[in-house]
Amino acid sequence: MRILLALTMVSSMVLAGCGGLRDSRVNPANWFGKSVSRPVAAGPSETVNPLIPVKEESIFRRNKTEVYDGTPVDQITDLRIERTRDGAIIRVTGLSTRQGAFDVRLVSDSKGEPVNGVLSYKLMALQPDNTPQGPAVARTLHAAEFISTQTLAEARTIVVTGARNERRSTR
Repeated sequence: MRILLALTMVSSMVLAGCGGLRDSRVNPANWFGKSVSRPVAAGPSETVNPLIPVKEESIFRRNKTEVYDGTPVDQITDLRIERTRDGAIIRVTGLSTRQGAFDVRLVSDSKGEPVNGVLSYKLMALQPDNTPQGPAVARTLHAAEFISTQTLAEARTIVVTGARNERRSTR
């Protein structure tokens, strides 16, 4: 009888301690799976005049805003989400149309905040027009972005979009 009572007490304490696993790294529901590639629908192209400033400067304040003139990378070949102690790192590999692309960035569509559980980015780079196409190894680009634990808790899907496809990873 004492063994049965002791076994019941120990099992009830172990079961009560399992409630904290919901938010831990041990729970597989909190891990992102492998990414999946999907084609991107062609959207309307925007024509922007680089000679017209977006924001006017005044004499009294000289805040210069940085303008990034990157264009979407042709294809997204790999998307990995690696967990860290303070959140996660999104690592993206892309393939540009021509070699010589530089200043590769992951640009957030929604200022780094998830919209309806979806955290979306575009892989952008400054790409010259007058370089040869070259082999795929010379056209491969890498970029990474850190996301905090708070942002990661609100996101169920991470999407990275290129010019021809997108990769998404869900949990």
